[in-house]
Amino acid sequence: MTSKFVTWLDERLGLQGIYDTVFDRKVPKVNWWFTLGSASLFLFVMQVVTGIFLSVYYVPSPDHAYDSIQYIMNGVTFGWLIRGIHHWGATLMVIFVFIHMLRTFYYAAYKFPRELTWVTGVVLLLATLGMGFTGYLLPWNQKAYWATTVGTEIPGTIPVIGPFITSILRGGSELSAVTLARFYSVHIWFLPLVILLVIGIHMYLIIRLGISNIPGKDD
Repeated sequence: MTSKFVTWLDERLGLQGIYDTVFDRKVPKVNWWFTLGSASLFLFVMQVVTGIFLSVYYVPSPDHAYDSIQYIMNGVTFGWLIRGIHHWGATLMVIFVFIHMLRTFYYAAYKFPRELTWVTGVVLLLATLGMGFTGYLLPWNQKAYWATTVGTEIPGTIPVIGPFITSILRGGSELSAVTLARFYSVHIWFLPLVILLVIGIHMYLIIRLGISNIPGKDD
């Protein structure tokens, strides 16, 4: 019965062809350094899952943000575990994506015909850093407040447009409720959507072009 149902679906959706293209591809002989991309994807999925659970209790307001974090840590069953996974997962994701980019550069995998794969990887690295930066403010404690104050002042050093960029980031001249709401919105909506879109393009290019092998002495 199950076999007939799978055959029925395959005739209409081409599941076997999708499986052969995506999962049953021939790959060159590689090493563990080539698994960093998959590890980064796994960490992103973990961030999404734990972030959804945290958003159930988190309140993006200066009056309640810190208290909601304390409630998650101390009042919610396994809340400390979910937040811990989210917190350390963010750090690991930045490290893994960065090392993945270094590996790609070291093995010259950014060259023809994989230039666009490299470009999408750079976008994913920047978006990952943006996720870390916007998420850092959300606990709304002293460390997060002053770190974000310094971080948002850095673009202000750019000639002419610097103060405008800082104003856009903060939603005003100083960190406020608008800043927290803006960072929260960017953290849970804008950047994840960008990452999902670019991951789709990145994966398509990998499937389309394949992964590069380890360069030989003559390469």
